Amino acid sequence: EACRILQKGGLVAFPTETVYGLGGDAMYSEASAKIYAAKGRPSDNPLIIHIADMEHLDKIVEEVPEAAHKLAEAFWPGPLTMIMNKSDAVPHGTTGGLDTVAIRMPSDPIALELIRQGGGYVAAPSANTSGRPSPTTAQHVYEDQGKIPMILDGGAVTIGLESTIVDLTEEIPTILRPGYISLEMVQAVLGEAKMDKGLISSDSNIHPKAPGMKYRHYAPKAPVTVVTGPAEASARTIEQLAKPGDGVICFDEFADRFDQQTVECLGPSRDKRIQAQRVFDALRTFDSK
Repeated sequence: EACRILQKGGLVAFPTETVYGLGGDAMYSEASAKIYAAKGRPSDNPLIIHIADMEHLDKIVEEVPEAAHKLAEAFWPGPLTMIMNKSDAVPHGTTGGLDTVAIRMPSDPIALELIRQGGGYVAAPSANTSGRPSPTTAQHVYEDQGKIPMILDGGAVTIGLESTIVDLTEEIPTILRPGYISLEMVQAVLGEAKMDKGLISSDSNIHPKAPGMKYRHYAPKAPVTVVTGPAEASARTIEQLAKPGDGVICFDEFADRFDQQTVECLGPSRDKRIQAQRVFDALRTFDSK
């Protein structure tokens, strides 16, 4: 039924291993327009095309570079998106007007089956309303997108952070959006790769190259103060900052320090995988309170 909706130009929300996606037929500009409208997202923000088979790349890119083969062998299916020069088959409505296309092969079995039966090319950003924390459960999607024809409930996602985006049209492969796959992991496969200067520069005149990075993302409704640094020192700082009645998101081992606050635990300080799974859910839980 979900595939029939896609083939008729409609939208379906579906689980991936990263976050829930809001999917439409990537080869149909009208479907992309519906995605932008549902998200409240600027149409210059490209959509990622999700595929389920490596040979499907040939239809949507001009040429598959050697680096793409290496990264696909290492990380696909998985949380890595690659940017290549698009073929004429891909409408500009899907790519935000760009001559490049972003492509990913998710590992979630529901996503892969939907893509295969739904035509092979599903354009999908995260299924949240633009600017809100990304959805990691079907309920999160329903809160933001209650009017779309279908939400496929695959339970809680396993990773919970967006995919890493690597631009392969540059002379040196460049990470345009940080995600679960780190720069070091990409470098281990390709030998040479770098971060986009706009992501790491303190110069406000240097902007991220990825159009999607220039907009407000992942923001809950309430003001948030982020404390970074070593776990113990961060916990002490939060103790000093937090007022009675505040919400605190912290690692498990520090939760009992905040008996005057409402606490959401991220998992142990050493377990990055659990933290990634829980961070967006914790933000949304506080929004609901």
